Amino acid sequence: MKAIVFDRYGSLDNLGLRDIAKPAISQDEVLVRVHAAGVHVGDCFGVKGKPFAVRLFSGLFRPKYGVPGFDVAGIIEAVGSSVKTCAPGDEVFGSALGTCAEFVRAKPNTLVPKPSQLTFVQAAAIPTSGLAALHGLRDSGKLQRGQRVLVNGAAGGVGMFAVQIAKSFGAHVTGVCSTRNIDMVRALGADQVVDYTQQDFTQGSTRYDLILDNIENRSLSDCRRALTESGTLVLNSGTGAEGLAMMVRLLRPLMLAPFVRQNLRRYVSTPNRADLLVLAQLAESGQLKPLIDKTYPLSETRAALEYIDSGHARGKVVVTV
Repeated sequence: MKAIVFDRYGSLDNLGLRDIAKPAISQDEVLVRVHAAGVHVGDCFGVKGKPFAVRLFSGLFRPKYGVPGFDVAGIIEAVGSSVKTCAPGDEVFGSALGTCAEFVRAKPNTLVPKPSQLTFVQAAAIPTSGLAALHGLRDSGKLQRGQRVLVNGAAGGVGMFAVQIAKSFGAHVTGVCSTRNIDMVRALGADQVVDYTQQDFTQGSTRYDLILDNIENRSLSDCRRALTESGTLVLNSGTGAEGLAMMVRLLRPLMLAPFVRQNLRRYVSTPNRADLLVLAQLAESGQLKPLIDKTYPLSETRAALEYIDSGHARGKVVVTV
């Protein structure tokens, strides 16, 4: 099968289209014929091998399986002997390892049926970013109906879903984005939009019950100023620095949290079938609509990741197979 492969960590130039063996599945796995693979900044980290922590998952000195991509939408080609929840021919979307390829093996508990009204491209855009938004708001942020929520980075992959999910939970949502994305964020359902080139949300008079910060381009003290006295700040980045500076950024909120009344939290989003079904149901009801910035054919995966790495992507970027 054809796949995008990298043999060593470093530049995105290491990516190339090659013929490799089709994955062999075990009795508790399925083989998916990939129609589309959603890509995001985490795929860039995986190819570069930094922040260094990504190597604890992908291989310490060299990639164990050098094919990027974690999000997939496609059709099940084959199932293992113990798999009962899906069958060949099922249209599915979800998470797997190495999805920028013609075929990928996956665990059934990270796949769910694709909503019929979504294209494969739209479905492939959902898993990682949609789950990150859901877990940040619902689980870490304990979002409640009627709360005032601010999403920093509302035009990005996670932010786009966060605005819509927060609205589906009955929140009053403010999205922070650049001038060119104001209309897009408003169309997502944001009640208010802050143009960060004109206004600093941390310096305004509004106080928020919950802030989901996907950018972390404001200091911790500034963000806390924008919270209510018992508000919650959920941090979903920490990657704007490297080495010791990154560790300080990641750990400082957690070290401060026990000593302040406000809630300062980081979280890890792990794919699971139950929450993928939540996202599928939101999509079926029309409350969750993936916005696709650009699509690239498999052979141009490197260009897709370079575009994401530039920081100019709005919504999601998807590789078609």
